[in-house]
Amino acid sequence: MAIKDSELILNPDGSVYHLNLKPENISDTIIFVGDQDRVEKITKHFDSIEFSTQKREFKTQTGYYQDKRLTVISTGIGPDNIDIVLNELDALVNINLKTREVKTELTSLNIIRIGTSGSLQNDIPVDEFLVSTHALDINGMLHFYQIEGISNPEVEDEFIKHTNWDTKKARPIVIKNSKYLEKYFEGDKTHKGMTATAGGFYGPQGRVLRLPLKDAGLNEKLDSFNYKDIRVTNLEMETSVIYGLSKLLGHEAISLNAIIANRANGDFSKDPKKVVEKLILFALERIVNI
Repeated sequence: MAIKDSELILNPDGSVYHLNLKPENISDTIIFVGDQDRVEKITKHFDSIEFSTQKREFKTQTGYYQDKRLTVISTGIGPDNIDIVLNELDALVNINLKTREVKTELTSLNIIRIGTSGSLQNDIPVDEFLVSTHALDINGMLHFYQIEGISNPEVEDEFIKHTNWDTKKARPIVIKNSKYLEKYFEGDKTHKGMTATAGGFYGPQGRVLRLPLKDAGLNEKLDSFNYKDIRVTNLEMETSVIYGLSKLLGHEAISLNAIIANRANGDFSKDPKKVVEKLILFALERIVNI
């Protein structure tokens, strides 16, 4: 059955609506960054760039790094942007844009997020890397989809009990990473843990400027959660939706975090650009082997 024009919106040139991309413009291995300026911080290391485009905050470059074709795309900030990016990338590889029909043979993308994050634990200091083994969705985006097959109710129930979660809010969801991709980024240089994904930067992450919080103790509850050695190690704004939608759509996803702040002790990196650059090189060295 053909997908309606109102559901799969294409630009006059046939590219997908927000990303301004056609199927031939992307690789099957895609690096996500939040900041559009970070795209070229990665592609400056490429041997060649074959394609570049930008529409709104979505900047894309595709090229070669050590003979491996890679795409780097900026998603902007937040779960809502990930919903756009992942659905449109999936459409590029798994929907025939001319007939508007889902392909009989589906393609699985490898998606690697290279982002910044704040640690919630004293033993994960600034200027180090963290691989997200799980993602904790506390923003509600994934509840718009049928998530029963990807959630982990046992861990979720323990988190709800531990935090005395407000039942008026969306139920937290725990999603595992891609074990296939995780093995490429393991090692002494990286910490591991469950990454919480909030729907905003201030109140949803426990920051107070002029507005009081509904639950002023939420960060402390996140810090102290530990169930079968699964603990919340860091807080950011994209990973859970990357993991959740990737699982639902059949893609592999891993989130690599440069820890630039430590909320537990109040530290902030003296040179966050340097730690991000180190993470980029760390990731590229491993991505070529995927």
